Amino acid sequence: MVLFVLNLGWIIVLLIIAFLIMVAIYDVFIQKTHTILHNFPIVGHLRYWIESVGPEFRQYIVANNREELPFNRSQRSWIYASSKKENNYEGFGSDKDFNSPNYIIIKPAMFPYAVKKNHINYKEKDFLPAAKVIGAKRQKPYRPKSVINVSAMSYGSLSKAAIEALNKGSIKAGNYHNTGEGGLSPYHSFGADVCFHFGTGYFGVRNKQDGSFSMDKMKELVAKNPFIKMIEVKLSQGAKPGKGGVLPAKKITQEISEIRGVEMNKDVLSPANHSAFHNIDTLIDFVESIAEATGLPVGIKSAVGCMSQWNELAEKMKATGKGPDFITIDGGEGGTGAAPPAFADHVSMPFIYAFPKVYKVFQKYDMAKQIVWIASGKLGLPDRATMAFAMGADIINVAREAMLSIGCIQAQICHTNHCPSGVATQNKWLQKGIHVPQKSDRFYHYVKSLRKELLEITHACGYEHPCEIEMKDVEIAMGDNNKTITLQQSYGYKKEPVDFAGMQEMVDCCFLGGANA
Repeated sequence: MVLFVLNLGWIIVLLIIAFLIMVAIYDVFIQKTHTILHNFPIVGHLRYWIESVGPEFRQYIVANNREELPFNRSQRSWIYASSKKENNYEGFGSDKDFNSPNYIIIKPAMFPYAVKKNHINYKEKDFLPAAKVIGAKRQKPYRPKSVINVSAMSYGSLSKAAIEALNKGSIKAGNYHNTGEGGLSPYHSFGADVCFHFGTGYFGVRNKQDGSFSMDKMKELVAKNPFIKMIEVKLSQGAKPGKGGVLPAKKITQEISEIRGVEMNKDVLSPANHSAFHNIDTLIDFVESIAEATGLPVGIKSAVGCMSQWNELAEKMKATGKGPDFITIDGGEGGTGAAPPAFADHVSMPFIYAFPKVYKVFQKYDMAKQIVWIASGKLGLPDRATMAFAMGADIINVAREAMLSIGCIQAQICHTNHCPSGVATQNKWLQKGIHVPQKSDRFYHYVKSLRKELLEITHACGYEHPCEIEMKDVEIAMGDNNKTITLQQSYGYKKEPVDFAGMQEMVDCCFLGGANA
């Protein structure tokens, strides 16, 4: 028996040696791609393996709590703990550098807002609907029941399990769910309020023959799905503004073909430009035609760069009384959309620069108050959401933070179809890791926690609703000179006051079904 084990051991060793010799021969004489493998056969594979797992090593072992991007470990930990209903506090004081440039400092009042026992927020500590009604002049105006909502993420970009978890969590949290530009899927349709979003491909509302926009299909879609409360026209997104895309034929399943209204076995082009309009005048006409045909509020989403066209839009909206009911400003920090590095890193402005520039343009034409401002770009954390409201935002859209709440680990391989958490992949095996009932609860708890902390900060500043927070209530650190300035001083404007009668006035519209109040 001992002799058999020894012989077996030698056989295994010889097989391993033979395998390594074959690998070495392949590395040196056959493969021509990798210089390192040719010059250092066998050992070179170790280098490529270490390189492939480098991000994971840095994420969990090397980087400190405040070092990583897009979301550092401290930010991710708050989202994870909040979504799991765990303790999301920190002890022994902050470990952040208060003097670092752009550090956000929120100024509390000497006497915080007093929540009385008969106040809605005494019982519902995260009750936080939007202060403004979207599309007040339309046939079917809409007041979102939550100031925190799901940003544009399509089925195809995310897995069906992830979309389903977000939609079912949105029902519980009372927020709306933006479809992204992939069309309205069954996984967006479990009952949450929906913002139907489309881009240059017009997926879900396109003519199959030429890929143009179909008003008949838009009217049919809205009529069949009364949970669609608003429509968003994507001009550009922060990940890759001004760039089109291709949906390869191999990714088009029968289900995706039917949802998007595209042909099987054929690449689908999303061009950089819209075919339904080509300038500001035709954009305004397009928005008005959809609003008239559907009765719903219609808005636009855009990253920000050249300001001349924003000036033209504000000027013509002022002159005609027509145009979008809401504007979603998407920061150039990128998002779930895969993009070339140059686009993600350099094309369009980050939110903190983009939003003030556009807001000031509309303020110049006395139009800022008429618009519902939706903000997007790493704002799904209490401090950054507070800053956005102080700058003039009315609603916050979250994308990557929502993904983190349902299990995303920031592997940053969304574009490869190999997302290990099953969130951003169409791989059926990986998707099975998402337990939809549990993950929907986690998204629900994340939204509740974010609204609750945003509201607590609001009360600490002496206000009842975040819409009342002013730019003077938030300061940012200037860096090495150890000075701070208010947002108002930094960006050179004062946000327009919002007509707000009080949180109690919103109870009927949000709890008794009167969302059109």
